[in-house]
Amino acid sequence: MNRNVIFVLCVVVVITGLLLVGKKASKSPANVNVANNGQTPSAPAQGSGDPTKGSMAPTFELKSIPDGKVVPIASLHGKAVLLNFWATWCGPCKIEMPWLVDLQKKYGPQGLQIVGVAMDDTDDKEIGEFAHKMGVNYIVLKGSEKVGDLYGGIDRLPLTYYLDRSGKVVDETVGLASESVIEDAIKKALQGS
Repeated sequence: MNRNVIFVLCVVVVITGLLLVGKKASKSPANVNVANNGQTPSAPAQGSGDPTKGSMAPTFELKSIPDGKVVPIASLHGKAVLLNFWATWCGPCKIEMPWLVDLQKKYGPQGLQIVGVAMDDTDDKEIGEFAHKMGVNYIVLKGSEKVGDLYGGIDRLPLTYYLDRSGKVVDETVGLASESVIEDAIKKALQGS
């Protein structure tokens, strides 16, 4: 019995160590162009926490999957944006993706653009294949740690921000939210409040 206890304690120590190393790695800088389009940035400084409701969402540009086209988030001003940080290995992300597909169909004609930011360490091809398999009908970008840091550090997934047509944060959901909660936040973003 002592051997089993020691084994379990060793496993716990190793898992804790891996989690701490992963969290520390998620705070290191990565290569990404952070765009401000000639404006004074109103976003919080890197690592200063989540953007607050009513504040301008941090601007950035990332490459889209699968075509590699650079997409500046500021190019979506005029649309309500659901900005969803996710990963292929994230179980709750897989649950909500079909909802996001349906919500893009339903609210896209009213001016909604869903943007999925894949926070995987895997290659673009694998992310693209996963998104295709899930039937994703919205923009998918390859995320980076630097962009994650602009949004308070992405240490929990899924993480979703809802931006109004001017780029202001109107709501946020952390973890798996029900489809009705997501839809209510989309309506707020479309209304601009």
